[in-house]
Amino acid sequence: MSEYPPFQFGKSRFNQDTFSGRFRHFLDVIDPSTLFVSEKRLQDSIALLEHFKQGTLSSGVTDAQLWQAQKIKQAIIHPDSGEKIFMPFRMSGFIPFGTPVVVGLLLPNQTMLSTVFWQWLNQSHNACVNYCNRNASKPAPFSKFIWGYVGAVTSAVSIAVGLNVLIQKASSLSPATRLLVQRFVPFPAVASANVCNVVLMRHSELSEGIIVFDDNGNVVGTSKVAARHALLETALTRVVMPMPIMVLPPMIMAVLEKLPLLQRHRRLVLPVHSLVCLASFGLALPLAISLFPQMSQISVNQLETEIAMATDCKNVTYNKGL
Repeated sequence: MSEYPPFQFGKSRFNQDTFSGRFRHFLDVIDPSTLFVSEKRLQDSIALLEHFKQGTLSSGVTDAQLWQAQKIKQAIIHPDSGEKIFMPFRMSGFIPFGTPVVVGLLLPNQTMLSTVFWQWLNQSHNACVNYCNRNASKPAPFSKFIWGYVGAVTSAVSIAVGLNVLIQKASSLSPATRLLVQRFVPFPAVASANVCNVVLMRHSELSEGIIVFDDNGNVVGTSKVAARHALLETALTRVVMPMPIMVLPPMIMAVLEKLPLLQRHRRLVLPVHSLVCLASFGLALPLAISLFPQMSQISVNQLETEIAMATDCKNVTYNKGL
C-alpha cells in the first residue's frame, strides 16, 4: 500500500479528524529540512503544482512528488501574499531559531537584566513568527500587531521579574530550593504572555464574530459564539505549548547535573542543556498545535438563532487559527 494517498491540492495528506493525523501533519509543517530547499527546487515545485491545477501534468508525475512539492511551497510561500517568508520566521524555522532563546530563558542564576532580555527576545521572536504567518486575506492595521506585541512583552517581563523578586525574598527557601524554583519562572511568564497576545490580537473577533461554514464549505454566517470557542481553543493551545518546553528541561537538568560526568566536566552542562531544550521544543510544538483541528466543529444548537435558521446541518465548522 502506498504511503501517499491521491493528491489533493491545498489539503493535508493526513486525516485531520484524528489527533495522530494532525500530529503527523504538523511534523510535516515544522520539518526543518525545507529551510535548505534551493530556489530552483522551490520554483520547480510551484510550476509542478500549477501544471496540476491546469490539468497539464506529464504522465510520469507521482502523488509523492505532488505532495512533496506542496509541502515545499507551503513551508516557504505565504498562502495569501504569495511572497517568501523570511527563513527565521517560517514555521519550519521556529524550532531551530527558537531553541537558543529557550536555552537563554532557562539558564540558571539569572540576573534581573538577563531575565528582561530573554523574555523580550522570546516575545519578539514569537511576534515576528505570528506576523509573518498571519492570515493576510483581509487587511489589518499594523497597530493591532503592535498592541499584541507590547501586551505580550509587558506581561512576560512583569510576571518573570515579579516572581523572581518574590523568590529572592522568600527567606524560608534554601539556596538550592530557590535555584530550582527559579528555573520554573519562565513558564507562567511565557504562558500568560501567549494568552495576552492572543486576546489583544484577536479581541475584535469577539465583537464581530467569525465566519462559519456548512458541510459543503459554504458560508452560513458570522458567529460570536464560535469566535469565543476559537479564542478559547487557541489560548489553551498557547498555554499547553510552552509547558513541556519550560517545565521538562529544568526537571531533567536537575537530575542530570547530579551525574558524576557533569559534576566533573561543568563545561558540558550548557551543551547538554541545549540538547534537552531542543528535544523538548521539537516534541512540544507539534503536540500543542495538534490538540484541536484547524477547522473545528460546533453544534448549531449552541450558536445564534440566525445561524441555526440559515442551515439544515447539525454542525458547522470554523477556522480556529493557530
